[in-house]
Amino acid sequence: LHAADVAQTVHYMLCQTGLMNWMTDLEIFATLIAALIHDYEHTGTTNNFHVMSGTDTALLYNDKAVLENHHLSASFRVLKEDDCNILQNMSREEYREFRSLVIETVLATDMSCHFHQLKNMKNLLSLQEPSIDKAKALSLVLHCCDISHPAKKWDLHFQWTSQLLEEFFLQGDKEKELGLPFSPLCDRKNTLVAESQIVSSTSS
Repeated sequence: LHAADVAQTVHYMLCQTGLMNWMTDLEIFATLIAALIHDYEHTGTTNNFHVMSGTDTALLYNDKAVLENHHLSASFRVLKEDDCNILQNMSREEYREFRSLVIETVLATDMSCHFHQLKNMKNLLSLQEPSIDKAKALSLVLHCCDISHPAKKWDLHFQWTSQLLEEFFLQGDKEKELGLPFSPLCDRKNTLVAESQIVSSTSS
């Protein structure tokens, strides 16, 4: 459901802002595919949990963007299967461009990149003649859509918040069981839901 929600939001953003007129068909396709696969095979736990608990996935990706790297690797493996290869008619150059853009945009959904992305874009826009890197701009679009539920209607926001916090609390239960410190928002006994959303919505 989250993948469909993010893909629909990305489509809306590209259409309503006119960004699609600035993009090639391949870039539009890559951005929408990135939205669909950006959380593929998500474990329901955060990068920090993987690192702190020393999971095989964290070891595989050397503690760097653990989940995002897995989402990408697992998705591209599926796309190589004969019955799933929607990329087979691309030229080698098109495939490399597609893969590069999908990788960059999905890696940028790592929340540790949040403030760095905002700072870079604000700095670029403050220039008299800003030169916007298209991949970085599209990365920010995907990241914004990934965390956009506070900007949607209350009933949708409430549903997503409830599901997300329960996912966090389940992680907190695992952290308690393993003797690890609670990650932010993962302590089900001491997390104030309303305050957590104020912080999330104003962090930009």
